[in-house]
Amino acid sequence: MSGTSQAGAPQAEPSGGRGAGPQRAGDQRAGDQRAGGEGPGPALPPEQQLLVGIPRQPAALAGTPDAVPVPAAVPGAAPRPAAGAATGPGTDPLTSTAAGPAAGPVAAVGAAFARGFAAFTGRVFGPYQAAVVRIGFGLAWLVFLLREWPERRVLYGDRSPWSLDLAGRLLADNGAFTVLTWFGGRLWFELVYHLAVLAALLVVLGWRTRASGVLFMVTLLSLQNRNVFVGDGGDNVLHVMAVYLVLTRCATVWSLDARRRAGGDRGRGGVALWAVLGAALTAAQFGGFSGGSLDWVSAARPYPGFAPLLWGLWAVAGLWYAVNRWWPDGEPRAVLDALATMLHNCALLVIAAEVVLIYSTAGWYKVQGSRWQDGTALYYPLHLDYFAPWPWLSGLLGGALLPVFLITYGTVAVQVAFPFTLIDRRVKNVLLAVMMAEHAGIAVVLGLPVFSLAMIAADAVFLPTTLLLRAGAGLRGLRLRLAAPLAGRRRPR
Repeated sequence: MSGTSQAGAPQAEPSGGRGAGPQRAGDQRAGDQRAGGEGPGPALPPEQQLLVGIPRQPAALAGTPDAVPVPAAVPGAAPRPAAGAATGPGTDPLTSTAAGPAAGPVAAVGAAFARGFAAFTGRVFGPYQAAVVRIGFGLAWLVFLLREWPERRVLYGDRSPWSLDLAGRLLADNGAFTVLTWFGGRLWFELVYHLAVLAALLVVLGWRTRASGVLFMVTLLSLQNRNVFVGDGGDNVLHVMAVYLVLTRCATVWSLDARRRAGGDRGRGGVALWAVLGAALTAAQFGGFSGGSLDWVSAARPYPGFAPLLWGLWAVAGLWYAVNRWWPDGEPRAVLDALATMLHNCALLVIAAEVVLIYSTAGWYKVQGSRWQDGTALYYPLHLDYFAPWPWLSGLLGGALLPVFLITYGTVAVQVAFPFTLIDRRVKNVLLAVMMAEHAGIAVVLGLPVFSLAMIAADAVFLPTTLLLRAGAGLRGLRLRLAAPLAGRRRPR
């Protein structure tokens, strides 16, 4: 392909194995006329007159083949300038960079906004992080329920010192949600408690996550709001995150739902589950026994109650199935998919912001404490029987003053610095590993496994995707190696 110099004079055709035939020479002369009218040449044919004003290919691309097809001439059509070419004083600044001094920055900002909006509505951010958060929160709540199973009736049931009457008075003031006040007695409590265990297990496995996630949220809030004086700090994290987890697409990977979708199942079995949950919600809404827990507007505070949230989730689940069933490739499916993706990205961003707020506020409150300032804050819980599941380990660590001093100051420094390390990926990853190790130490030394597991699950939202992929590949390989001997022992029938 020939080029044109800055003065408009034609350049010689390079002899790289491609001869310049009559058609090539005609293109050369036509290019000379388009470049500025210098040099003789015949008039352009009618079908090429529409191409006048289209810039020639840059010399840097002279070695590439001419693979772009030339559009056919449309009778009576005006010449269409190329993108980026100036067309006069009225050129649109959003599509041209030659309309004025501010056209370039405006076009760049518009293009960046368009790319960002397309990614925000069409790309599910952090699918592996969301899956780890789902598994971690479900496992933390499942461990708590199983650990407290022998004492469940004393903590939340009919034997609790915090009676239903006292719980009802508190709920009337703060507007919290629970289903345990709907009926008294042991039978209803046992049903809700074991339903919470089942919901936590289903969330960990990722089975029918839209339904099991809502059931997980309802049962978790019901038990925790029944007795707000039970917990070790991890319940507050689970309490907040369970609501946001419902809004995420946390079963995109590493779930039974992902395996079902990969197998071609369109989810028709979920219709029965959707119908059962709808019937239960209808009975609770209009049965007259739910009290103010299912009001459309909260009586305690001026915000919507749980009725619009639960009915909205139920209706969206039905609409999603109907669209996938009858318009799987239509515009309604694309709109719902974009809305679900935006909701997921917003919820995941809120979860990350909650983690940042937890660490930043905890760090700044510690800075103001005198025991954290003199480096002795860790010394006192190590000498309390309540936080000493291993007395010999607590005594060994509590007797070493230098490690206690360093861990106390290090905890404050890590928590205060964590929000500022998000701007650097490597520093953030190192600090994230330190905080997870610290939570693991809290679980062992102070006997707070649920709190530590909940915080580690919340921290997982910042884990790098490459690390999660390597961990997933390692676990998959381990599972295959463990399953190989079992497969070899099986005898064909």
